[in-house]
Amino acid sequence: MNLALIIVIVVAIVLAIIGGLNSALNWLLWVAIIAAVIALIVFLFRVISGRNRT
Repeated sequence: MNLALIIVIVVAIVLAIIGGLNSALNWLLWVAIIAAVIALIVFLFRVISGRNRT
């Protein structure tokens, strides 16, 4: 996995936890969901395309 992709996934998880604990920061939950979906799409695209950049 690309290092940037791992960072995006970690940030998405952290934002999801913060958004779930505090209802006033509910928008962070949406940011986390969007970031996770983008990270998943990028990861799947890299796996499907078969490109191996190291």
